[in-house]
Amino acid sequence: MILEYFYVSLILSILLCGLVAGLVFGFAVVVMPGISKLSDRDFLITFKNIDGIIQDNQPAFILVWVGSIAAVILTFILGTLNLNGSVLYLLWLGSFIYIFGVQLPTIRFNIPLNNDIQNLDIVKLDEAELAIFRTNFETPWNFWNRFRTLNVIGVIIVFLFILYLG
Repeated sequence: MILEYFYVSLILSILLCGLVAGLVFGFAVVVMPGISKLSDRDFLITFKNIDGIIQDNQPAFILVWVGSIAAVILTFILGTLNLNGSVLYLLWLGSFIYIFGVQLPTIRFNIPLNNDIQNLDIVKLDEAELAIFRTNFETPWNFWNRFRTLNVIGVIIVFLFILYLG
């Protein structure tokens, strides 16, 4: 019976991590390249507005993002109690990568950068200040977003492989 719960939580983890992957992938290949063509001021205002929707606790975003963390942790616990051998090690690998390769960079890098923009009075900055702020934001934000995008795609592949082996 507990093994059945494991597979339900694994499928839920795959679904929610897939939605997270779609979000960060969308930012990596559409949103950020699209707004990169804007002036510094327009870029910062646009990103601030996009991020503002997330920071206003948009319910679907919160459900998917926090739900993915909870699902992966639950899957990790149920799998640790029920699996053994290489499948267990794959589960640990995928869970570790999700927490430390997707969520930790989000908390450590992307969210603080987002908060910097939210606290910025963009209208009061001159062109030189805007250019400096944009460079200090855009380059690291994009790096860490690509990093977590690759990691979450890897996690989904690992989790799908576990499901296939099951």
